[in-house]
Amino acid sequence: MDPELRSAIGRIARVPQLLIACDYDGTLAPIVEDPSTAVPLPESVAAIRALAALPQTSVAVVSGRALRDLAALSRLPSEVHLVGSHGSEFDIGFVERLSPELVAVRQQVRNALREIAADHPGIRLERKPASVAVHTRGVDPQVAAAAIEAVRNGPATFDGVTVTQGKEVIELSVVATHKGTAVDQLRTQLSASAVLFIGDDVTDENAFGNLHGPDLGIKIGPGETKAGFRVAEPIEAARALGLLLETRRHWLFGERAVPIERHSMLANGRTVALLTPEAKVSWLCHPKPDSAAIFADLVGGSPAGHFSVAPERGGIPLGQRYRSGTMTVETRWSGLTVTDWLDKPARETTPDGPAVVTGDSTLVRVLTGSGRVRVEFAPRPEFGQVAVQLQPLGDGLLVLGSNEPVALYSPGVEWQVNNDGGYETAKATVDLSAAGGQVVLELRFGTHSLEHHRVPIHERQAAAEQPWKDWVASLRLPSTSRDLVARSALTLRGLCHETTGSILAAATTSLPEELGGVRNWDYRYCWLRDAALTARALVDLGSIDEAEAFLRWVDGCIERTGGHPERLHPLYTIDGYELGAEAVIDTLPGYAGSRPVRVGNLANHQLQLDVFGPIADLIAAVADARGSVRDDEWRVLENMVEAVRRRWHEPDHGIWEARLPPRHHVFSKVMCWMTVDRALHVMRQHGGEDRPEWKDLRDRIGANVLEHGWHDDVEAYSVAYGDEDMDASSLWIGLSGLLPGDDPRFLSTVLKIEADLRSGPVVYRYHWDDGLPGREGGFHICTAWLIEAYLRTGRRTDAEELFAQMVLTAGPTGLLPEQYDPLAERGLGNHPQAYSHLGLIRCALLLDNMLKQ
Repeated sequence: MDPELRSAIGRIARVPQLLIACDYDGTLAPIVEDPSTAVPLPESVAAIRALAALPQTSVAVVSGRALRDLAALSRLPSEVHLVGSHGSEFDIGFVERLSPELVAVRQQVRNALREIAADHPGIRLERKPASVAVHTRGVDPQVAAAAIEAVRNGPATFDGVTVTQGKEVIELSVVATHKGTAVDQLRTQLSASAVLFIGDDVTDENAFGNLHGPDLGIKIGPGETKAGFRVAEPIEAARALGLLLETRRHWLFGERAVPIERHSMLANGRTVALLTPEAKVSWLCHPKPDSAAIFADLVGGSPAGHFSVAPERGGIPLGQRYRSGTMTVETRWSGLTVTDWLDKPARETTPDGPAVVTGDSTLVRVLTGSGRVRVEFAPRPEFGQVAVQLQPLGDGLLVLGSNEPVALYSPGVEWQVNNDGGYETAKATVDLSAAGGQVVLELRFGTHSLEHHRVPIHERQAAAEQPWKDWVASLRLPSTSRDLVARSALTLRGLCHETTGSILAAATTSLPEELGGVRNWDYRYCWLRDAALTARALVDLGSIDEAEAFLRWVDGCIERTGGHPERLHPLYTIDGYELGAEAVIDTLPGYAGSRPVRVGNLANHQLQLDVFGPIADLIAAVADARGSVRDDEWRVLENMVEAVRRRWHEPDHGIWEARLPPRHHVFSKVMCWMTVDRALHVMRQHGGEDRPEWKDLRDRIGANVLEHGWHDDVEAYSVAYGDEDMDASSLWIGLSGLLPGDDPRFLSTVLKIEADLRSGPVVYRYHWDDGLPGREGGFHICTAWLIEAYLRTGRRTDAEELFAQMVLTAGPTGLLPEQYDPLAERGLGNHPQAYSHLGLIRCALLLDNMLKQ
């Protein structure tokens, strides 16, 4: 196939809503002497049927034949739209809708053509609901020419008659339409983003002429055409349809989606990246984690950008692991090891001059071994919305055309740059033996420098790893699942943005809570609640730097409310500002076909009154660990209490951000109580003034939730006042300390949540209708809450068993996404998720404390 046509098919296969329209005779079916025997090619039928079955894909056959004849001959399924008589017939009942005036004109045309046919032997008339076609195929050329002349000088001149000329056919219609207007009508009705039209006849030129923008026209056979591409015969058109089917199916459903939990995360305090078990960089946003992605293979497949390394011979890796105590990942095959890490800009100088050659983060990939290695570099900035050029230059490649300069330093690598569907991809084969056993690839952001770095690569790796090792060594790790807790701690620290102090809820956007579903959200932001809980887990392990930085960040957010802390949003950008509108990138098919892919989060506009509680709890933990409270922390604490005082009595949207009207959520009320309770603790323990009005506020909130949150019929604290439905977050009626562990009401609530929401190794958030279609997996954080509830209610064995089951759901390098499907036995949701890892840490510490008692 023509490479340009192949690229054009690759581009149109990736539009959100695609309409494929084809002529019948000469396109799906070869031209034959007897039109009644024209059957479509089996290859074409197979492709058409399969395309019509795809989501977001429509197929139509637009023919000059009468609709009834077209349906009888083609025998295509009902999913394929049939349009007959050059666009005059869109359904079988069309003839009944002709006005009496048009019926009269049609009869006049039929009578005139019957006389012409009688005078010219061999001429065949085809009567249609709105037209009559005069066929001259197989007729003596002189007779045919005379007949056509008679038609043109006779009935073709009647008022209200439209003439369409084709190959050995002329058609007179009483409806002014043609294939171009028919395709336009289909485009509008089906909301198509683009149209692919294939035809062979002169009448198809009307359709080709109406194509525009991303549309694609393919002409079959010789002759002048307005189509952009041409193939020789119908079987080649069938091959084009087959390529379209294969490409679009991959685009819609993903190219063998790697299980979410099997991805490993790289981090350097500035941004994050995800790596598949086969050492493909499938996710990286630049310059910050909430910026647009330059590699979005994770949610868009290979066309959305990736950076792949693999042995030339292929094969599955022997394994993948983190280097102990670091965020460096090693992927191993026999004869090849790929070592990956995210580096920061160096600031040291050497006797020969400055060592800095990078402007921002650098992705370093070190290939060691003795075999031949295939490398593929496909950057796609702005989630693939910006086509860039790759320019080989000196010791690497420059990425040209994006807002941010990017360079790939790759000394000794000879690149072949190819155009793939309008995007450029660089490929190379590297012989490690010939290269001395090692090749270094450095993807440098913020610079076009391809200069040699003066610091040896092994020293740079050691310098990148040592801070991580030192930090882990400083932690108070439990003996329970010690290594997994250390990895969880490193993961949480990797989600911390060092420059600002904010903390990501997760590293990704739009990884689905249900495969193929629409519950796909953007978690690359800082939720006040999630970040406070994350920082609290690190404080419990002995590290308070992250909490102090986060609280300074919160202080800045409060300052921007202009004295109204109750107006805090649930989440902010990494820089601490309000999010823009939630948007959909409809050119990306989503992980395993789970659409839409979202950027931004509508929860930004919700009222979530629970967010103040975890922040106050964090301040209390930091103050206890340090033995004092800083001025900015006092300021934040007082603002949290003031926010609760002003709004605790209001209904809100709750922790789970259901897109429903506000309710009086039990969890939100408990967190309001906890806000004031922890503030009073700080006052008592760290020298603050007595605040009796705070004690009165705490007791008033506590009494309110204990009375109205309890549901007599279900004998438990439910999701919201007056609702029977259960919610895992209601466990905090006891986890917060509002009720003691032996209170019968807490015991009953634990039993009810266990019965309603636990399924094997997971606990679901809820089963009530949240206003969204589909279902989701069990939430790891909810599983952690139930483990803690078991411990608080004396069920230690149950806690140990559930914790062991939770640990087994982690990926091979110890990472956890948001959720887990116990039936499919695979992870779901964004990855890695801070909630999941902080929950694991909290449970391990509690179990460890139980063992010591």
